[in-house]
Amino acid sequence: MRIITILLSTFLVFSAVSAQSGEFLTGFDDVPVMRGMAQVQSQDLVFDTPGGRIVEGYAAGSVTRTAVERFYRSTLPQLGWERLGNQEFSRDGERLRIGYTGQDGDLTVRFTLTPKK
Repeated sequence: MRIITILLSTFLVFSAVSAQSGEFLTGFDDVPVMRGMAQVQSQDLVFDTPGGRIVEGYAAGSVTRTAVERFYRSTLPQLGWERLGNQEFSRDGERLRIGYTGQDGDLTVRFTLTPKK
């Protein structure tokens, strides 16, 4: 019964995420791209180091910073990410930081994954 409950919970989390986003960022484990945004793959950066991986990815769209912040604050914890700060999360020895450039309606979001020290 416990296994069925876990499987059902996992299915519901992924269903909720996929209803609000269309895809996951390339190179990241379980970091969704918010609906209304598209990944900017030409700017992706991936390094494997002895201390862990370093990944940088971007998504852009006609969204507001407030909507993006709200989306990731509610979605990432459902995927196992622990919130460390306003736009900083941790999971499995890695730290995810979310940054912004541009303005509401023409926003670019930078996702940076580094080993947690």
